[in-house]
Amino acid sequence: MSGGEIAALIAAGAFAMLVLVLAVPILRLRHTVDAATVTLRQVSQRTGPILDNVNLTVDNVNTALGQTQVTLDGVNVQLAKVDVMTQHLAATTANVSNLVSVVTATAASPLVKAAAFTYGVRRATAARKEADEAKSVRDELKARKRTRRG
Repeated sequence: MSGGEIAALIAAGAFAMLVLVLAVPILRLRHTVDAATVTLRQVSQRTGPILDNVNLTVDNVNTALGQTQVTLDGVNVQLAKVDVMTQHLAATTANVSNLVSVVTATAASPLVKAAAFTYGVRRATAARKEADEAKSVRDELKARKRTRRG
């Protein structure tokens, strides 16, 4: 055995020693990789149904939003009809107001005149009663004076 062969044997022994020393961490790393693989499979198995549920929920929300849009469109149509009815009602109210003004102007003048006339008649009647009562009181006082004198 020559010096080169001995050096090769020492190098081979050192390499075998290195492989043995590195085999333990590599075997432990294999367990870690296996555990990570199992965990990834479980996450994958559980994520699929969750994503399916999320997709179903998003579809349901989109359907609800579509129905809400249809409802809002219906409400807007009804509000447009209410606006038209409000405009017609405003025009009708203006016409009634004008009619009331015309009737008031037509009827107010004769009513005011009739009220003034009846007031004047009542005042004249009251004044005449007062004058008649005053005359009767004066006549009675004159009669009493005559009876005392005479």
